[in-house]
Amino acid sequence: MAIGFIRMTRNLSAHATAVLAVALICSAPTIELPTASGGGFGGQGGRSVGGVMIDSSGIVRTATIDEKQELANLMRVVVQAPEGEMAEAVEMRMVSLKGLQQAIRDNHATGKPLPESISFLAGLQRVQYVFVDKENQDIVIAGPAEPWKLLNDGSVVGTVTGGAVMQLDDLIVAMQSVETARNGGISCSIEPTDEGRQRLQQLLRRIKLQSGQNPSIYEESMKQAFGPQMIQLAGVQADTHFARTLVAADYEMKRIAMGIVASPIKQLPSYLQMAKNARHNANQNPRWWMACNYDTLRKSEDGMAWKLSGQGVKTETEQDVIGKDGSVKGAANSDKTAALWAQKMTEQFDRLSKEMPVFADLRNVIDLTVVATLITQERLDQKAGIDLSVLREKSDYHTPVKFAEPKAVEPQCSFVRGRSGWVVTASGGVDINGFVVVQKQEIDASLASAKTSAISNSDQSTWWWDKQ
Repeated sequence: MAIGFIRMTRNLSAHATAVLAVALICSAPTIELPTASGGGFGGQGGRSVGGVMIDSSGIVRTATIDEKQELANLMRVVVQAPEGEMAEAVEMRMVSLKGLQQAIRDNHATGKPLPESISFLAGLQRVQYVFVDKENQDIVIAGPAEPWKLLNDGSVVGTVTGGAVMQLDDLIVAMQSVETARNGGISCSIEPTDEGRQRLQQLLRRIKLQSGQNPSIYEESMKQAFGPQMIQLAGVQADTHFARTLVAADYEMKRIAMGIVASPIKQLPSYLQMAKNARHNANQNPRWWMACNYDTLRKSEDGMAWKLSGQGVKTETEQDVIGKDGSVKGAANSDKTAALWAQKMTEQFDRLSKEMPVFADLRNVIDLTVVATLITQERLDQKAGIDLSVLREKSDYHTPVKFAEPKAVEPQCSFVRGRSGWVVTASGGVDINGFVVVQKQEIDASLASAKTSAISNSDQSTWWWDKQ
């Protein structure tokens, strides 16, 4: 994603020189009432991602309070709290992929919408283990789980930690995207056009602010010059909840960085706050992106038990070099202030994901991407003797909800004063490369007993169970 940010020299006295940071936000988290395909209320997939509407032409705008409330009211009718053992928070819940697929088939035969228990993967918060159960021709994923609740913006989160629950639609999209992502990973960015950058640079060269003059008088002119920014998605189908999660998380990261919205975490100030007294190269701007952040995968000696650990997400940065024609190329170096902001964003990610569930949603889709890649690369389905066609192939049993594809975002502006010159654009996005994560492996002999303990609790009568 990109946020515009331009630097120019101003015709002012030494006392009055200042930095005008213009944050032209160009990202697109989305709220939309999905179609009924896929079961439940649109298969429970991604009705609210970040509080932004996308119209039928793919243009993004912020949802109004009334629109958010209308969506939440509709969802309350169909999103019910779990009952029985699923209403309890547990450190480790197992989900059988064999049993999950059969539950989807059985539900399809009834003609009824998918129940929340299936749509929300039994309340899983993360995937920490993958077990191959050869005896039962199964693959079992496991991790912490808790009951869920609906927030006022339509987010579905755990009642204990407030973390976003995992979704069946995201698992299916992750499984179906492995081969597509093989040659370049999964990515999202929202970028200004070269023409828009060039027009904005030309406009800023013409502006001569007088001492004490408020630069906000040029806000509308700057937005018109910069123009809509284009959403670019690769490696994943653009009309899915998975894709919208990438865009929404990118959007929210940039809004915090550029001071468009106040950070809910005191320890994470905006980049503009940190950079307002710094000097900036006129043709270089920071770029941030979120990427995979895992420890080396651990596996049993026979490769039938795997453990994922680590925060899951980190923020990285480099400098963009802007050419006279508005074109951009990456530089190897990074701005010290931008690097410090990326470090703070990484350090505060866990706390931030509790305050803003879209970041937990992002970590969930990254977890599921790594799991899907692991199953494919290590041929765990073949080792288990399981047919994963319900999850891996397009079928009538369940189709992930379809949304209008996000295509472009109108710019917004934010102003801050600092020391010498005008700063402008920050770009970036999300980059998920599950193959790089899966390549790093080490043996952990203790995982064999962890697998035995997890599998032994299964009674084969249900598709999920808890560790005793």
